[in-house]
Amino acid sequence: MLFLASQSPRRAELLARLGVTFDVLTLDLSEQRQPGEAALDYVRRVAQEKAQAGFALVAERPGAVVLGSDTEVILDDVVFGKPADPADATAMLQRLSGRTHTVASAVSLVADGRHAQVLNVSEVTFATLNAQAIERYVATGESMGKAGAYAIQGSGEAFITHLSGSYSGVMGLPLHDAARLLEQFGAL
Repeated sequence: MLFLASQSPRRAELLARLGVTFDVLTLDLSEQRQPGEAALDYVRRVAQEKAQAGFALVAERPGAVVLGSDTEVILDDVVFGKPADPADATAMLQRLSGRTHTVASAVSLVADGRHAQVLNVSEVTFATLNAQAIERYVATGESMGKAGAYAIQGSGEAFITHLSGSYSGVMGLPLHDAARLLEQFGAL
């Protein structure tokens, strides 16, 4: 049985596109970058911790496989998580404006005695955004709850002038990589 250790509706939607049956696990994990921790190491660690914490909840279930994932926006070694409030979202979008940033998505699978992980890295270039465009976007509420304060699957896509990498990875779960791991674990 496959379990998704994430409450992200985007991840659940993406995972469902693979045609797999899964249950969602509710976790309460702290996602804090450690001092001196490289941004990509942070993304990998959080995905692994989610998968391990989820597996701890279902370890007694025969054939349990848990998928944990983390997606972060990174610019100048700064990790842009989910904005705390509209002012934080505005500040993030101002920093991303006219620049190319990295979106890193790590996917971890844990089963009895097994674990595997893949890291997907995409490059996203934003157009130069004026204050009114940022204000309008933040007012929609779409930026809240999204790493980097934008949703590629929503109206935030209009900010993107170039994407090199995985659209689904930027959205929250790189489907090609997730499918490969699920196949290795016999869960797809």
